[in-house]
Amino acid sequence: MEEVVNCRILEFYSGIGGMRYSLMKAGIKGEVVEAFDINDTANDVYQHNFNHRPFQGNIQTLTALELDKYRADAWLLSPPCQPYTRQGLQKHSADARAFSFIKILELIPHMLQPPQMLFVENVVGFETSDTHEQMLEILRKIGLITQEYILSPLQFGIPYSRPRYFCLAKREPLSFHNPSYNNKLVFTPDPLIMLESIKPMDGELSQDNGLEEPNISCQPIKNFLEIEPLFNQHGALSFINEYDVSMVDSEDGSDNTWNEGCGPKDMESTTGPNKIVEEIERSDANKSPLDNYCVPISLIERWGSAMGILIYHCFTSRFPLFRDVIACIFNYPCAFHDCPEKKLPQHETDIVFPDSKRCCCFTKSYHRYVKGTGSVLATSEVSQNGSLKKPDICSLKHLGLRYFTPREVANLHSFPEDFHFPPHISIRQQYALLGNSMSITVVASLFRYMFAQPS
Repeated sequence: MEEVVNCRILEFYSGIGGMRYSLMKAGIKGEVVEAFDINDTANDVYQHNFNHRPFQGNIQTLTALELDKYRADAWLLSPPCQPYTRQGLQKHSADARAFSFIKILELIPHMLQPPQMLFVENVVGFETSDTHEQMLEILRKIGLITQEYILSPLQFGIPYSRPRYFCLAKREPLSFHNPSYNNKLVFTPDPLIMLESIKPMDGELSQDNGLEEPNISCQPIKNFLEIEPLFNQHGALSFINEYDVSMVDSEDGSDNTWNEGCGPKDMESTTGPNKIVEEIERSDANKSPLDNYCVPISLIERWGSAMGILIYHCFTSRFPLFRDVIACIFNYPCAFHDCPEKKLPQHETDIVFPDSKRCCCFTKSYHRYVKGTGSVLATSEVSQNGSLKKPDICSLKHLGLRYFTPREVANLHSFPEDFHFPPHISIRQQYALLGNSMSITVVASLFRYMFAQPS
């Protein structure tokens, strides 16, 4: 097995650098000769981490002659997903946000040096759009062979349910290692496995074995948290620093209730990878940095009926992974394996624990809205007894619910430790940018497969 080396790569819709980090993780020997993105804030983050500012003009103004000058072997594209999401208007190619992608594709037949490889990432739903039809028609006219995938980080051992559509295209004489998957849509990473050291997750949907009982072998969520959780004798979350938790006794002698904070009352700065520098700088002196991420009691009282608990670490029943993928596609997180399908829309806010082995997709609206934008973390232990039971609002108040921090969301997207946001990027902007990003672990695996060339 050989690798296509010394590739010149163009990165379209570069965002905060997910594609480039994926290339690095995959060990691709190539050069990103230019990146393109119209978002000024995203370009600030990209420049901060890569020392290069992407081209910020409207890529619809690019010509075939200008693209030829880059002499790029591979194009990587992650066009806007809004025209294809279930929550959107689903205008597909008629949506103005789809115009630039279509325009770029239409330029390829007019180029003297068209790309030899193409990679496209988008949301599930893109594969049923008319934009997808136009893309395949153009690629086939210019002699590119495609393999299409719908994959989730769950299939790579990451406890994060984020199924996405991917298209890999190569022009002869280049070819794929597994040509039997040419011109097909695949729901399993099986074709990638021979080039990987990872082992496929049980329970994947493949073209050969259909549905199987899943083996929940993902890492626990606690491996991706900024602070390692430890539950104390009160059942409340403590930390490796072993500071006091913000629990207070009620005046009437009833059960303990959570104060406004959900973590340590006071936390000093720590060293090492768990340091939360930005949050500490923005917090009050007498406030834990994680207090900024607590779910307000008022929201719990308002939306408590819509909250379910994902307790996958005590998961014992048969639950085909395919159903989980479908649930995520329709944004109905499966909080309870025995919940009737018609009831699923009620459970759009999901609570996970540090030992849970999956959480739901984080959108760009996470932290702004509590429903349907991503899981929240319970920082207080509850008695589960191996059962999946919907808690009432009163018990929800005792869970010490907080949002995942931007760094934790970045961890679940597999961004490296040396990835940082510039100081001027607000928390809200960080969530929005991460919500528009991608799983580096998944994309890196696809890159290793696409850039490999059979001997």
